[in-house]
Amino acid sequence: MSAAAKLPLAGLRVVELAGELADSGTRLLADLGAEVVKVEPPEGAAGRRRTPMGDISRWAWHLNNANKLGVVLDAADVCDMTKLRDLVGAADILVDCWGPGRLADAGLEPGRLTAEVPGLVVVQVSAFGQTGPYRDLQATEHVLYAMGGVLSRSGFPGAEPLLPPVGLVEGHTGAHVAWAALLAHYQARRTHRGESVDVSAYEAVVHGLDPVFGTQGSAAAARPDTFPRGRPDSRNYYPVYRCADGHVRTCLLSRRQWRAMFEWLGSPEEFADPKFDAIPARFHAAERLNAVIQEFFDRHTRAELVEEGAERGIPIAEVLDVADVLTVPHFVTSGVLADVEIAPGVTARVPSGQVRVDGVRAGHRSRCPELGEHDDVVLGADGFWPPRVLLAGPELADGDRPFVGLRVLDLGVNVFGAELGRQFADNGADVIKVENAAYPDGLRQSRREGAFAASFAWGNRNKRGLGLNLRSPRGVEIFRSLVATADVVVANFKPGTLAGLGLTHEILAEINPRIVICDASAFGNVGEWRKRLGYGPLVRASCGVSALWAYPDVEYGSADGSTVYPDHVASQVAAVSVLAGLIARLESGRGCLIELAQSDVALTHLGGHLAAESLQPGSVGPEGNIALAEAPSGVFPCAGDDEWCVVSVRDDDDWARLCRVVGRPELADHPLLGNVAGRLRNRAAAAGVLTQWLIRRDREESIAALQQAGVPAGLMARGPDQLDDAQLTARGAFADLEHPALPMTLRANLQVATYTSVPVAPLLPAPVLGEHTREIAASLLGLADQEVEALVAEGILQPE
Repeated sequence: MSAAAKLPLAGLRVVELAGELADSGTRLLADLGAEVVKVEPPEGAAGRRRTPMGDISRWAWHLNNANKLGVVLDAADVCDMTKLRDLVGAADILVDCWGPGRLADAGLEPGRLTAEVPGLVVVQVSAFGQTGPYRDLQATEHVLYAMGGVLSRSGFPGAEPLLPPVGLVEGHTGAHVAWAALLAHYQARRTHRGESVDVSAYEAVVHGLDPVFGTQGSAAAARPDTFPRGRPDSRNYYPVYRCADGHVRTCLLSRRQWRAMFEWLGSPEEFADPKFDAIPARFHAAERLNAVIQEFFDRHTRAELVEEGAERGIPIAEVLDVADVLTVPHFVTSGVLADVEIAPGVTARVPSGQVRVDGVRAGHRSRCPELGEHDDVVLGADGFWPPRVLLAGPELADGDRPFVGLRVLDLGVNVFGAELGRQFADNGADVIKVENAAYPDGLRQSRREGAFAASFAWGNRNKRGLGLNLRSPRGVEIFRSLVATADVVVANFKPGTLAGLGLTHEILAEINPRIVICDASAFGNVGEWRKRLGYGPLVRASCGVSALWAYPDVEYGSADGSTVYPDHVASQVAAVSVLAGLIARLESGRGCLIELAQSDVALTHLGGHLAAESLQPGSVGPEGNIALAEAPSGVFPCAGDDEWCVVSVRDDDDWARLCRVVGRPELADHPLLGNVAGRLRNRAAAAGVLTQWLIRRDREESIAALQQAGVPAGLMARGPDQLDDAQLTARGAFADLEHPALPMTLRANLQVATYTSVPVAPLLPAPVLGEHTREIAASLLGLADQEVEALVAEGILQPE
């Protein structure tokens, strides 16, 4: 049996029409066992044609297309379109990245395809979606960072805002593409009808990268009058400190963590006041406190600080650059980094895969195909796939959400845990959030003492709440009884916690062989770092993200403090993997164990950087606000108070268009600027042409003129701008979330994709701690009132 045959999506058939926004999403499906056929035009996909100067993006493209088969078909050739129709007719999922309207122009209108092919899912992926006023705009990753609100929170106060490293937008979009495809497929299995899905990369950034109106978002954005114009000074959120041989980052969140640090510093009298147990007091005293910590850390190496911090229970991590990451033993031992062939004759150390299924990494099996490499195999006269048989799931009534009838026991905590469970709750599953009143979810903490936290309301909507003490044998026994009635268990504790509670995969699978378990953590269950404390900021530091998300040549230049990445996207990858396990269960009747490390997701997003550094040591570092293979490209000032825009000139055609727009058509053929190589050598001169034009004009008119000419460009948007954004409004991106414990209505993110028949999620209020304890005890556990009250008295069951 092949390695792919043992994976949960074995037998799933996917046809991908080449583009770049979905590459990593279909790669994730392929990693999980799907057969993915990538269809390219005769000239090859854009990523394949990149010049060596674009090595990072070029190698990222190769990595995102591993584990796939490659064929060439010409959209202008009638015979080729017949072959494509035949191929799609035997597939389960078609992922279309050709751009809005092009599939229909080729005679493959999605509605007709889903009517002709029972149960077919058509996922259309584009920068802004198939509908709305931005439908035909041009975009690059940098443009989407600006328009999606990320850029406005990235950088130092008073300085030029800083673009995050490339790879994150594509990685986020890909995760949402994979989720949308499998969600629609699961729906089709239950309704026996096809489904069309529209995925917008713009909405993936707004809703999924670091949402302003979502879990751990910038809740202040709900009040435009108080939202800051400049970047927040986020350097003290998760501070970076110099040490004897580099830099480290700390992440002091709890009182216990701060007290451990206080003692380690020698209990300095000026910070002995109990008020410093709270984050706000430490933040306000950051200048002096940081100086004390810096003086102490200067005397120690990274390894000493991390080791001693771990002993004391203090979250601390090295700030590693990409070269360092490639040599970390943990990443090799765990299998996330492997030396593999990424192109014919080219071997590099690169990320292999993001998850483990039943103890085996779902990762790299074959390199990216050469152009048309599998034409004979896939497009032969006898056909590649035999006639498809749609394996049905449990019947679903019209109007029901896909996961109606599923039950999820949600042990997840903080951002990752909230978002993972929410994906299933939003789509109809009965998600029971299990909490111990003595150790409530960290998301329940609010800036205002006693108030219900907005982040908890956003991330735990549509769930029920069960108060249960899992530190007691009777509590564990009750949880095991619930497992017998459940379909999924999700948790993101420190590795070993579930085992310590007596809730290992083996034990739970013996109770319920159909159970799908997701056990996630910062650095995974295998390898030297498996016992490390980890939060998103520490994961970023240890994986090279912080070192790349930095101002070049600036000490402490990391500008990623205002994000909790990779929590949101890692939870999305986990949700995809759990859903893959549920799809496999429809046929096998057996559940599985999904293991995910957030670090593996972050490393995957930096795959192109790691490949380039592996092949050419010393070549990769922070890029700042330039695109290595493009000029002029990056962040440009506009007229107004702290107003900026992003413009990307991808090639000579874009340059000629820009020259016409700015009234300098003669520069299109200028001997120093008329080609990419010349502009890269003369970046300042090329950028000056654009800057001089932008600074004198109305910013909206400038961007509109560039876009009308076909040049990717976008304004830097702030959080409140999203609520009035024409595209997001047209596509219904937000809704009102009410909660009886909240003093005001919250605006809340809805879903990244739109579907023909999957209903939009309701917004039922998140539970207060233990809100549904008695209800669940009676209906699911069958406990009599007298027994319930006895368990409440013992503190085992914990009602509201």
